[in-house]
Amino acid sequence: MNIRARHDAIVRSLRRSGTATVDALAREVGASRRTVLRDIVALRDQGFVIYSEPGRGGGLQLDPQSMQTTARLAVAEVFALLISVAAMRAAGQLPFSGLADAGLAKIEKTLPPEKVRDLRRFLGCLHVGKLSPFQDLSDMGSIDPDLLPTFETAFLERLRLRFEYRDAEGRQTGREVEPQAMLILPPLWYLVAWDPAREDFRHFRMDRISRPNVVGGTKFRQRHVPFDKDVCPYSSLPR
Repeated sequence: MNIRARHDAIVRSLRRSGTATVDALAREVGASRRTVLRDIVALRDQGFVIYSEPGRGGGLQLDPQSMQTTARLAVAEVFALLISVAAMRAAGQLPFSGLADAGLAKIEKTLPPEKVRDLRRFLGCLHVGKLSPFQDLSDMGSIDPDLLPTFETAFLERLRLRFEYRDAEGRQTGREVEPQAMLILPPLWYLVAWDPAREDFRHFRMDRISRPNVVGGTKFRQRHVPFDKDVCPYSSLPR
């Protein structure tokens, strides 16, 4: 169970039971007593009012009126919002762009400095263009929701990605690549990667990628991607 899931489980348990001991919570979430104590401190920092009653029969109590007052957005979540706005803007379908940008700016301000740095590095990998009107979209599928969090780790840490890929003919192959950029050609999204086995760049439609995993080991180097002239970085999009 990751940190966010564990925090959610602790809050649900306290709301449900009224009072719970640290040991009971530790058993429920599958963590150590020390980890749960750190989680309680973190939850209090987020705005939850949690009382401690020492002694026999005591435990932890959550004020039923308390709620989270600080955002817990991950870099990938904010990135997902930003690229959704970018895709709509590129497609000319964002009539309330000013409000969208203002809202995203407020969200970004809730992130700690290290997450803002990660977000900006992540956005530096994003490029936007326009799809050819002759592109066949009849087989377009949905994108694996695990893809973006996996991309975050691979792009920020410069680690290879391994995944299953289905080509236009439906053939399934295993690929291991060095992710270099993400390309949005609404409504299609692509991973642009250096393929060491072929010693060349490859574009992978994200709706054809499945079972993505980060491969640990030696970090790869960033390469210059030769995009077409009509493709621009996210940072160059008109606001």
